[in-house]
Amino acid sequence: MKIKKLPVGIQTFEKIRSDEYLYVDKTEYIYRLVTGGTVYFLSRPRRFGKSLTLSTLDALFSGREDLFKGLYIHDKWDWNRKYPVIRIDWTQITCDTPENLKQSIIKWFKEVAINNGITLSSEFPVDCFRDLIMSLYRKTGERVVILIDEYDVPILDAIGKSGEEIEAMQKALHSIYKVLKGADEYIKFIFLTGISKFAGLSIFSALNSLEDITLRKEYAAICGITQEELESNFSEYLGTTAEKLSITCEELLAEIRQWYNGYSWDGKTSVYNPFSVLLFFNGKEFKSYWFATGTPTFLITLLKERNSVESFLQPVHASEAVFSRYNPERLETIPLLFQTGYLTVKEITRGDDNKLIYRFEPPNEEVRDAFVSHLFGAYSELEVDEMTKLHADMQHQLKTGNSEGLERSLKAMIARVPYQLHIEEEKYYHSLLLVWLHFLGFKPQGEVSTNIGWIDAVWKLPNMTVIAEVKYSAKKTFLGRLLHKASKQIHDRKYYEAWRNEPGKIILVSIAFSGREIACRIEMLNN
Repeated sequence: MKIKKLPVGIQTFEKIRSDEYLYVDKTEYIYRLVTGGTVYFLSRPRRFGKSLTLSTLDALFSGREDLFKGLYIHDKWDWNRKYPVIRIDWTQITCDTPENLKQSIIKWFKEVAINNGITLSSEFPVDCFRDLIMSLYRKTGERVVILIDEYDVPILDAIGKSGEEIEAMQKALHSIYKVLKGADEYIKFIFLTGISKFAGLSIFSALNSLEDITLRKEYAAICGITQEELESNFSEYLGTTAEKLSITCEELLAEIRQWYNGYSWDGKTSVYNPFSVLLFFNGKEFKSYWFATGTPTFLITLLKERNSVESFLQPVHASEAVFSRYNPERLETIPLLFQTGYLTVKEITRGDDNKLIYRFEPPNEEVRDAFVSHLFGAYSELEVDEMTKLHADMQHQLKTGNSEGLERSLKAMIARVPYQLHIEEEKYYHSLLLVWLHFLGFKPQGEVSTNIGWIDAVWKLPNMTVIAEVKYSAKKTFLGRLLHKASKQIHDRKYYEAWRNEPGKIILVSIAFSGREIACRIEMLNN
């Protein structure tokens, strides 16, 4: 059987199905939507499959039966009825000012009209939208389907501008969205997607029957890839990737899970980032694919200004009210990090008052490492030449077994970390070491699994494999004892055995932290 192509960068359902790209069947969720209600809103981070969901709905209501053969919904849908579809993609509309938004959306409506053999003459967005809906209804005899992709783009683009500019943009959108309420009798189905559900935005108050399915458990996996879907749909890619990386499929699955799984909106159902999964199987290299598509400079700046980095470095608990506090004029840290995908719901419990309590954490290693690296870089403010020197120094210290020199480098690292970033826990120092190594250009792997335990960090250098074990204590007098414990663990568990047959030296690094005090030991094994 021919292996299906990976739909990297493709968000069009028709192209994926017509050109025989790999498609993870999500039409059971689509069927649940179209048979269970009429007006929906879904929030998910960028590049998480929202546009593909809308494209699938577009093809379904347009009656493209040929595209759905073999999928869950195929024998459950009435293909004899076709509905007119108006799809608005705000990422394709100029909305840097209210006036440009007005002109661009008018052009969009008129293009949709022309494609359906209809002429619109008005130069007002509200009139164009209303006339388009009613004309499609009269022409086809069927109620109209409205699909709105990334509805919040005009508001997100206005963030950072004055309150007056944000308010003007909201008013411009209000005049357009209020058409939907007045045209209710001509509308079959409405589906909106976005990153945020901004409080007070007119579309949510105008549509009284709107169902926000963002946190609904039955739609927790409508976007993203579940573990079962990964293993069943990407089985061929798992095999070829494991072979290339010289590891077993079980080891590969564990690594992929650590890097790209972990997103959840109900605290139970966990999904992979589809964008990262596709690029990983395409390139067969563990990297921060999703994070690299949009470095969140404004988020880093916001966290620094508010000194609220603890919201990303350790679990944060918040009540359900946090989801209603999306105000574009005053963005709160936790809602912002959650809606943009840098935090996710890891657990939902009930407090003493029986109200829901949400525990937020970074979803996975890709997001945690990349975000903290950017955060650390913003705080440390290292110049490029300083980074280059530190990288060269550490590489030389490891190569020559210079334990004292490595201690000095690590102390320089700790000195660069402001007090806001310090957490008195061993796992924090594991993460800090990985962040520092990433930041300097090394490519460490954290929590590497062996048959008898987990190695804190492993990374490659020319003709060398470095294996590191980290220990922490709040008591400075324990540094020597901790260092011995770290070294003993490496030897007792023979962490180095997996690399015995590889060329070059094996460098064993034991590190003990106590606050800003550090001790190191470097040992060398010859293969």
